[in-house]
Amino acid sequence: MHEEDHPGDEPCFAHHIIGGHVVDADTWRDVARFRKAERSRLYAARRALSQAEQKAQATRVMAMLTEEIGPPEGRTIAGYWLIRGEMDLRPWLSDMAAHGAQIALPVVIAKGAPVAFHRWQPGATMARGVWNIPVPAEPDPVQPDTVIVPLLGVDAAGYRLGNGGGYYDMTLAALDPRPRIIGVGHGFCALPTIFPQPWDIPMEVVLLGDGVRNSPSHPEG
Repeated sequence: MHEEDHPGDEPCFAHHIIGGHVVDADTWRDVARFRKAERSRLYAARRALSQAEQKAQATRVMAMLTEEIGPPEGRTIAGYWLIRGEMDLRPWLSDMAAHGAQIALPVVIAKGAPVAFHRWQPGATMARGVWNIPVPAEPDPVQPDTVIVPLLGVDAAGYRLGNGGGYYDMTLAALDPRPRIIGVGHGFCALPTIFPQPWDIPMEVVLLGDGVRNSPSHPEG
C-alpha cells in the first residue's frame, strides 16, 4: 500500500514525536534519509526482475508458506493485494481458501490509521480503496491469526522496510491478540539493518525468494 515516510510526526524542540514515541530529530533525519535511499535502490531492483524470475521467486515463497502455515482449515490468514512489484501470492491465497482457510486483505480505513482486514475469496467483487488499491467491495471485517506482510527490505533481526507510512506497524501493534507475522520478499531485499525505531514491529518469520528462511528471535516486552 502507498505510504509516506513515517507514521506522522510533530516537532518538539530537538525531538520529534512519532507514533507516540519521542525520537531525536537528528537521528530520525539520518534514518529517514537512509531508508529513502534504500527504498529507491530496492524499487529499482524489483523493476529489473524479469517476469520469469518474479514467478520463480514467488513459487519458492509460496512453497515455503505452505510448509510454514501447516493445515489451513480453520485458519484466518491475511494476505495482500500486490502493488509496486510486490510478490504475487494470489494463487497461494486461492489455494488456502480452497482448503478451508478464511482469507482477508488489508483495507485502509483512514490515512494515518491502522488498517482493517476484510474477508476475501477468489472471484470476489473488488472496489478501489485508498491509494487506488483493490479491496473487497463488501466489507466483512475479520481478525487474522496470521498476517503475511510484503517486504521491500528486511534486516537480520526481522525489521521490515516497507513503503514508508507505518501502516503495518500501527496495525500489528494494535491487534490483540497479536497474530503470527510472516514477512515475504524477493531474494535481494536482505539488509544488515534498517536502523529500527521504537514503533517498528519485527517479523516472526521471514521467507525470501532465493529460498532463505529466517526466524529472528526477539525477547518479550
